[in-house]
Amino acid sequence: MSGIAWIPLICVTLLVIGTIGLGFYVQRSVRSTSDLYVASRAVGVSMNSAAISGEYLSAASFMGVAGMVMKYGYDVLWYPALYAAGYLFLLLFIAGPLRRFGAYTIPDFAEGRFDSPAFRKIAVAFVLVIGLFYTMPQMKGAGVALVNILHTPYWVGVILVGTVITFNVALGGMKGITFVQAFQYWVKMFAISLPIFILFSVVGGYAGQMQKIDNGADAGRALPTFKEDTTVIYKPAAPANEIIFPAGVTATFVNGAEVAVATAGRGAAAGGSLPAAGLITGLPDRKVTREVGGQSLTLYCFAAGSSFTVSGPVETDLTGADGKPRRVPVKLTVFPATGQEYVQIAYGKGEIVPNAPTDKAWLEPFGPFTNKYGHPLLYTYSLIIAIICGTAGLPHILVRFYTNPDGRAAKRTAFWVIILLGCFYFFPPIWGVLGRNLVPHLYAVTGGAFSTDAVVLMLPRLLNDKLPYLGDLLSGITSAGAFAGFMTTFSGLLVSITGALAHDIYGNMLNPQASPDQRLKAFRIAAVMGGLTAMALGTLVENFDINMMVGWAFAIAAASYFPLLIVSVWWRGTSATGAAVGMLGGGITALAAIVSVMLADKKVIPALAAFYAQHPVLRSLAEQPAIWAVPLSLSLIFIISFMTPGSVPKDAGCKMLVLHAPEELGLRDEYIKEGSGQISVSVR
Repeated sequence: MSGIAWIPLICVTLLVIGTIGLGFYVQRSVRSTSDLYVASRAVGVSMNSAAISGEYLSAASFMGVAGMVMKYGYDVLWYPALYAAGYLFLLLFIAGPLRRFGAYTIPDFAEGRFDSPAFRKIAVAFVLVIGLFYTMPQMKGAGVALVNILHTPYWVGVILVGTVITFNVALGGMKGITFVQAFQYWVKMFAISLPIFILFSVVGGYAGQMQKIDNGADAGRALPTFKEDTTVIYKPAAPANEIIFPAGVTATFVNGAEVAVATAGRGAAAGGSLPAAGLITGLPDRKVTREVGGQSLTLYCFAAGSSFTVSGPVETDLTGADGKPRRVPVKLTVFPATGQEYVQIAYGKGEIVPNAPTDKAWLEPFGPFTNKYGHPLLYTYSLIIAIICGTAGLPHILVRFYTNPDGRAAKRTAFWVIILLGCFYFFPPIWGVLGRNLVPHLYAVTGGAFSTDAVVLMLPRLLNDKLPYLGDLLSGITSAGAFAGFMTTFSGLLVSITGALAHDIYGNMLNPQASPDQRLKAFRIAAVMGGLTAMALGTLVENFDINMMVGWAFAIAAASYFPLLIVSVWWRGTSATGAAVGMLGGGITALAAIVSVMLADKKVIPALAAFYAQHPVLRSLAEQPAIWAVPLSLSLIFIISFMTPGSVPKDAGCKMLVLHAPEELGLRDEYIKEGSGQISVSVR
């Protein structure tokens, strides 16, 4: 492992110092709760559109999209396309009415729309759940970035970035982070685009890189190979220690290992009954039986320096869609040998890289991402619903529209956000293509800091061989962009979480008579509490894909907040009981499904992992729950509302008028009075 990457470190340090400096500068003008929560509702369209774009373009956008395109292929283009498309839905149906209602937070809207303090508690719970889920991929990005720059342990990046952003939010709240987020959108735009053009001038353009993949070799079965001799470190935690090998790979266990051998595939259909001796050449005689995650596994004990070759299976008695015998790769689950902390495997130059999809699978729709459980159409449609509806239900994004002066400005802001996001998302897929051709060794690790999620940080360094220091400089730029990605998004998330804790829980439930000074103090204490919780969770998700975790946050938002907002904004007959039951029913079931997948993948509950392996349809529905959770939530809202007309607010018509009538008519007073915990909508 090389030493400290000094140039990237300098770039990131300058960005962090600038961020802290802006926090101190803006903090001097923070005088009220309105400054902390909604920046005094005085943010213009150009500033707010850049700030929202900066907040939305998270680690998932800067690092995760490129990493997933490299890992799975163009099957993953749904992510960037839908991230931008979700804003169109938000523009058309939600942004303007929400701003006209004039709250500080989405729980404010929930209570004010239905005159139900109990509803605020439900809404607050989902703000915290969605916000904390969304902070986990930001923390993963921070850990990965710092590992690549300083080679520190993963958790160091999580703690460092979490501390800086918590400090900034506690100082300046929404007013403080608005300026930072707007500035950092342009940092990210610069960092994702400039290195691409320089890379093209040295390694060849996009068309040439695509031609290397789409060359028809071996009927599309070609696989990437190592460009040089490479040693890869595998951690003992699932799923990072599971490696998928095609036939013909030869490698060496540098420091020994204990290895479980099976065939890879979907559920019982993978052909796992084939004997290990038919899969690996070089199996040692010594083996042990151990309890791993509640399962009894036979582990082969490889000595340090021992080599092995994946010899099969080339074909099995299973058949594919074309009726021909299907090739099934081999899965090795590796554990450190006695006395060792990690497993190190050495691969020779020209060896096939494990875990990589074939060219054909990488290029075609319904590839290794959506087809991994055998039901690609189901998986794809669920992903579409999750991202589009989830974008319209993210509390930390929705609250930014309250910073606009009026509903018209909110709609103009949403329009420009679509333009800014579209410009950005042009570039990450290009990084994924270059990564497959130029840094294929990133496929070898299925999770952690040196997986495909690091492609935008690792790829520029290739230029050092031809143009000394240029690669490090470009890597410094992309590292700064990555830091800007998770710092801006984490800032917005932390403001949202802090608002739920300080404004909704403390200011409206625990101490409604709190003075303005008490509310300011509560905000800052809540920021520290939220930041510490986010850092703790971030240390647990090193082995999950960044974009996958973001998709889960979107799915929970789509099943909880989106149905509440779209129905209560547009249907007068929505009852408080119906909205609450629908939000709880969809949100809790989606959350439970996603958590079950995380526990299964981490092997925390082995029986659950085995169950999902045997039932790929249920695994697809649990990993991408939006396709059933969103209809469930909407159905519950409508059915329960029809059954409980008595809980429809008496002044629902007046509130619908406030939501949809132009502000020029002057139909309402301000929703929340400065320094007051009281909630009211006054209709003249």
